[in-house]
Amino acid sequence: MDKYMYPSLKARIQAEYKIYLLAFLFIAIADKIGQIKIPFGLGTFILFPIFYSLILGILSGPQVAKIIKSKEVKAASKLVIVAICPFIAKLGINAGASIETVISAGPALLLQEFGNLGTIFLAMPLALMLGLKREAIGATHSINRETNLALITDLYGPDSPETRGSLSIYVVGGMIGTIYFGFMVSIIASLGIFHPYALGMSSGVGAGIMMASATAVLTEIYPAMADQISALASASETISGIDGIYMAIFIGIPLCNWLYDRLEPVLGHLGHKKQ
Repeated sequence: MDKYMYPSLKARIQAEYKIYLLAFLFIAIADKIGQIKIPFGLGTFILFPIFYSLILGILSGPQVAKIIKSKEVKAASKLVIVAICPFIAKLGINAGASIETVISAGPALLLQEFGNLGTIFLAMPLALMLGLKREAIGATHSINRETNLALITDLYGPDSPETRGSLSIYVVGGMIGTIYFGFMVSIIASLGIFHPYALGMSSGVGAGIMMASATAVLTEIYPAMADQISALASASETISGIDGIYMAIFIGIPLCNWLYDRLEPVLGHLGHKKQ
């Protein structure tokens, strides 16, 4: 296994400068493009800057434009946790500042995180049938945003199959999840089944960009309730960020390991046949 150890910070920068320059370039380009909203039938597709950044990163990789080599890709994977740390610190600061909102939110917001665990029972069998092994644990234990990716990386290590699974869903979620969330919420809102406040509350799943996508659509559909929807979505997002990490540690990851041990011997051979 390759190790990327450097005698000094200067040596590291000299070896990885291309990664840093491209990252800043992609950020500048993506920020310049901004959000793009595309009406489609009853719904609306929303493209966020992270979508363009990920596309640019893929195009610059060793399989396409070859601007970044395989060795630099492996080095960049170690930087994911570094990039996530400021976000986690910001989450903790926001949670502390919003503690009164969290306490006053009531059981509906606090208990909604249990709903996210239900997807494990659907996702784990599908992942195993598609040929995933231990990657399935990282991929299915949660929605796999920044805090979850940091947790899996800390528990299993940056080069582990669990982290590869988590990182894969993080990337796919950044590209497709935001589009899906905005489109899905516009379809559900048009059905008139749920109250706008309930839709706002359900937008905060622990992924800021997905919450923003869903909230942007809801506030356009219900402009008179825009402030209340945004407040509920923000409170829900804050709580999901706080209790979601504990759900993952104490329930989500152990549940995934338990299911993996029992389902892999039964379903694992289906993935081998497809390969």
